[in-house]
Order: sequence, then C-alpha cells, then structure tokens
Amino acid sequence: MKKIVISTGGGDAPGLNAVIYAVVKAAHSRDWEVYGSRSGYKGLLDTDELIRLTPDIVADITPTGGTILGSTNKGNPFAMPVENLAGDIQIRDVSDRVMKNFTRMGFFCHIAIGGDGSLEIAHRFATEKGMPVIGVPKTIDNDLKATLLTFGFDTAVSTATEALDKLHSTAKSHDRVMVVEVMGRDSGWIALNSGISGGADIILIPEIPFDVNIICQKISENELYGKHYAIVVVAEGASAINTERICKDKSEIGRQDVLLGGIGEWVAKQIKECAGKDTRSLVLGHLQRGGSPTTFDRLLALRFGAAAVRMAENKSFDKMIALDGSEMKAVNLADAIKGRKKVPLDSDKILTARDIGICFGDAVE
Repeated sequence: MKKIVISTGGGDAPGLNAVIYAVVKAAHSRDWEVYGSRSGYKGLLDTDELIRLTPDIVADITPTGGTILGSTNKGNPFAMPVENLAGDIQIRDVSDRVMKNFTRMGFFCHIAIGGDGSLEIAHRFATEKGMPVIGVPKTIDNDLKATLLTFGFDTAVSTATEALDKLHSTAKSHDRVMVVEVMGRDSGWIALNSGISGGADIILIPEIPFDVNIICQKISENELYGKHYAIVVVAEGASAINTERICKDKSEIGRQDVLLGGIGEWVAKQIKECAGKDTRSLVLGHLQRGGSPTTFDRLLALRFGAAAVRMAENKSFDKMIALDGSEMKAVNLADAIKGRKKVPLDSDKILTARDIGICFGDAVE
C-alpha cells in the first residue's frame, strides 16, 4: 500500500482543510494511506507528531477555517531554531533527519501545501535530498506567479470588503476619513480587489508609491462635491514616495520576512495633518486569514487537492499544481517560486478603478 504525507506550512488560509479533505478522499479511493505532519515539518522531525488521516477523520472539515494539522512560519528544516542545553537558540540544518524519517516511514510522496516560502523549502528537499514532492499553492496574498489564483484569497477579499461596507456608515455619520490596512505583503491584490468592491475613495498598493499631498487633494475634492468622508484602503507593504517601507519589527529567529504593519496608522496621521480631517485607522490583520472559506475557495481547494493526488499517481514530482484559466496543470516548482506576482499597472482592474474615480496616490488621472 502506498503512503503519502501532507504538510501545511507558513501562514494559515481559509481552504487548507478542504485541500486535506480532497487529498485524503482521493488517496483513499486508490487504497493509499495518508498521514499528516503537524506544524509543518514537525511530524517528519518527530514521528510522534504524525497523524493518520482517514475519511472518517476529515469527514466534516471542508467548511472549517484554519488547518487541522497546524502550521508554522518558523519551521524551515534547513534553518531550524533549536534550543541548546544552555537555553540559547541556535539555527541548525535538520533536513537529513526529516529525510531519514520520510524514508523510514515508507512515504513515496510529500504533498506540501504552502506559499512561496514553504514551496521553496519543498523544492530544496526535492533537488538537494531527492524527496518526491508535489506543491499546492496556498496564500491569501495571491502572489504566486505560476497560478492564476490561490485558495484563501477570495475569502480574505470578502472579509475585507465586508469590513469596508460597514465602515461607510460610521465614516459618513462623523464626517471622518477611515484608513483600513489590509494584508498582502509586497503585492496589492487584496487591497485592490476589496477597495474597488468596497467603494474606497483611495487605494494604496506596493506597486504604486504614493504622494500624501495627492491623497489629501482627493479628500479635498470630495468635500467640494459634498462628500465629507472618505475610505482609504492601504496594503501593508505600501509606501510613500522616497520613504522606506514601514515595519512592525525585524525578522524573528527562524523567520526570513520582516513583520509588516503600521502603514495604516502612519497614513491616517499624515491625512489628519495635511487635510485637517478627523481620521481613524483600522488594521484588519488576521481576520483576513480566519473563518470559513467562501464557496469559490472551497471548490478551488478541493480541485487542488484532488489534482495533487493525480500528480502523485503519475509520479510528477518537484512540481506544483496551478490554475491555468479554468484548468489545473502541473508547473515546475522552480518556476512557481521565482519571484512574486505583482499587480500589473495596466491591468483592467487598475483602469476600472481610475475610471470610477478611485485615487492611487499618484499623479495619473
């Protein structure tokens, strides 16, 4: 009987459980065994943290947010934070231990569900250690180049849009400017999609450095037309012209990326000073990662999971499942993790936003 192992790494996203469900069901129909590795690679470092996944165990998890396996963004086996006898944290390469347990357990395939960071780790295991790996793209940021969409993105956008819908009434009641900070890291997909759908006046994304004076000019123009409030959506990775990106903190031990955050509050302060408007800021944060996945994300996640098992059956390893138009296809992991997908400045969504009067904080009209 063939045995496969699943891991979920990086930040959580709505739809992870749906992928797990599809993998388990599709594998069961082929008489394969499926194991889940808790907290990323923890189950492959300590086999006591492996859990046997059966159709009964996953029966009701598709609509549930999060992941039943747990996740981590500090679990890179090639650079794992390990506490020594003195209580100090050291970075060690424990990848050989992962491979030893992978082989000892008799797994023939590892289905790695994650974003660019997790998939880069999976690719290293494939190329440096010979592990048969299949990647499933997961990120609410939708910034993986090789796939049209990633599951979790639609849910995150829906959450942000719902928040914007609710903020209109309170902003209007007090003649306020409401600045809403959303996730997305170096890509503005969440900010752009939710901002357009949620009726924002201003959208600030990493792809377009903004000028605070132009933002204030837009707010002043609203006043002339009798609109005394404004909604501003800002992606966490956005920055003003000739300024550095604002971060909450530097990289933590075992984590490569800095902790973004704080741009919303900074923008709100600038607007209050230059436009003289009563301004408030709101950070949606991890609300965008939580909750039940939308119908779209559930279906997309189920399709990814089933396609991953078909790839395993065909022994198509060191590849990632990608949505190409309306079809699923296999792409090389090396290509999938090559850079992050940015919002094209000539995209129809950008053009639509400009046509309906949304400002991006730049001089283009």
